[in-house]
Amino acid sequence: MTEEINTAELGEAIVKKLKTIYDPEIPVDIYELGLIYDVMVNTDYEVKILMTLTSPNCPVAESLPREVEEKIKSIEHVKDAEVEITFDPPWSKDLMSEEAKLELGML
Repeated sequence: MTEEINTAELGEAIVKKLKTIYDPEIPVDIYELGLIYDVMVNTDYEVKILMTLTSPNCPVAESLPREVEEKIKSIEHVKDAEVEITFDPPWSKDLMSEEAKLELGML
């Protein structure tokens, strides 16, 4: 019998982990910045994250997705993680959480 993993709890663990990753140019985590568009977990506990960058020329375009994959893979029960970068829709300040806007003095 395999242990049943609560996907809601796994989702929370993923979000918690995403909140430890920061954009190097903005002192706010990538989740609050609105860079994460979607998190999908399949029945094999493989995670796919659809995210964007603040700009296509972002200096961490290579390293940030890799950091996200590594950190998500480190979560217990996650078998694999894949990050897909999209610029559709392009990131804008409107995607930021209230918390991020407050942190950056935009409210």
